Amino acid sequence: MANPNLFQKHGAFSWSELMTDDPEKAVAFYTQTIGWEVEAMPMPQGTYHVLKAGGDPVGGVMAKPEGYEHIPNHWGTYVTVDNVDATLEKVLAAGGKAVYEPMDVPGVGRMCSISDPDGAIVSIITYENKDCDE
Repeated sequence: MANPNLFQKHGAFSWSELMTDDPEKAVAFYTQTIGWEVEAMPMPQGTYHVLKAGGDPVGGVMAKPEGYEHIPNHWGTYVTVDNVDATLEKVLAAGGKAVYEPMDVPGVGRMCSISDPDGAIVSIITYENKDCDE
């Protein structure tokens, strides 16, 4: 069995998230085909659907934010880093860019999306409590 703290380790892929036009349709599809459980969490931007496997959070589904209508529905991934701002400085120095500036999400942590020099996008995150047992 995998170490649950591995996802809190710098450099680990730690979260997957679907941005879609129709979150309810996506949730219905994935609960039927994969068997994930879902916990709906009201957020200021709309409902965030936490996907769970065996009761453990493994990802999420959300509606695309305003202004993202032209972007196809897609899965994104998060990589845990010790410090989002310090990592972003390294990204910029290496020729990458911020897709959106770092932001704090209460109860979750600090995050932003970055682009490498060839345009590939990934999100980085520093969790609020890196020593948690989840």
